[in-house]
Amino acid sequence: MTGPTPDDVARVFAAEYGRAVSVLTRVLGDLDLAEDAVQEAFTEAARTWPGNGLPPSPAGWIITTARRRAIDRHRRESTRDARHAEAALLHAPAEVPEEEPVPDDRLRLVFTCCHPSLAPAAQVALTLRLLGGLTTPEIARAFLVPEATMAQRIVRAKGKIRDARIPYRVPSEAELPDRLRPVLAVVYLVFTTGHTAPSGDALVRADLCAEALRLGRLLHDLMPDEPEVAGLLALMLLTESRRAARTGSDGALVRLADQDTSLWDADLADEGRALVRACLRRNAPGPYQVQAAIQAVHSEPPTDWHQVLALYDLLLALTPTPVVALNRAVAVAEVHGPAAALEIVDGLDLDRYHLLHAVRADLLRRLGRADEAAAAVEAAIARTDNEAERAFLRSRR
Repeated sequence: MTGPTPDDVARVFAAEYGRAVSVLTRVLGDLDLAEDAVQEAFTEAARTWPGNGLPPSPAGWIITTARRRAIDRHRRESTRDARHAEAALLHAPAEVPEEEPVPDDRLRLVFTCCHPSLAPAAQVALTLRLLGGLTTPEIARAFLVPEATMAQRIVRAKGKIRDARIPYRVPSEAELPDRLRPVLAVVYLVFTTGHTAPSGDALVRADLCAEALRLGRLLHDLMPDEPEVAGLLALMLLTESRRAARTGSDGALVRLADQDTSLWDADLADEGRALVRACLRRNAPGPYQVQAAIQAVHSEPPTDWHQVLALYDLLLALTPTPVVALNRAVAVAEVHGPAAALEIVDGLDLDRYHLLHAVRADLLRRLGRADEAAAAVEAAIARTDNEAERAFLRSRR
């Protein structure tokens, strides 16, 4: 019987990296040291597991090994402060009583990284790095910025936490609402990164989608009266409900219009629509609630595109970004035709975003401009590293 493969170690990394960093940060009180120790533990796992076999509790093995690595580092430093820190490590309880408002290490880490002294973009990027174990290139693609720019943001954010001695602590009940906006952004980016993986052969990273949904449910339990929390949870539930139909048996991407609706998860969709209805009764619309409402319309085919366009008009007023404008253009094409949509798309500054070129290719194809459509498809292929998306785009040639 063969031992674990590098792919097995990679799966454990994807599933447990965020949890391990969160637990070690709580124990060590040092975010940078926790991340380094966990990375060293996974390096050791990649070296020893193929020969020794997968441990009974891979997550426990990683956390224990990372803790020992941190102790070894303190011993090598041989300073009084390091010896005090080592003593604290050796006597730290395995578990900390859960008395704070945030009853989960990973959610606690999200709130900590979203400290108001950090820039919003840095808050989100740092949390994606520490919680999801995403690489700098993956995060850069999520933000549509160059890799070097994102690397600098992450380094600066970690330096700010270190130099300003920002503590790893749970915000008080009174502080929670002020931290909410970047936390929601983080959870949604974890979900969207799982929904369409930035790279690799598979379209979806189910582990990230599941983690985002878990965090979304925790946030909703923590703040049940926050409509945007309910909106985000509804948005993720409704989107996740279609996951089984998004790819064919060969792993190829399937467009919404071509999906087998019998494969949709009715329970998730019902839960999401119930949250949307509750949000509508509050009559305090926000971006996540409006996006959830759009997905609710899609969840009951045939799609009412006039209603979708009206909702995108509201969303664009609330969040006037190029990505929202691009998504609205898709609805414009269904209601007013591809020419009206193409005029919108050609005015957007999103050249790095592969979906702009994919949408543009579809509009050009519908207008009979085949050569231009083919060039737009090639531009889209060149801007994504996800092989499932590339295969779909090639099929559209």
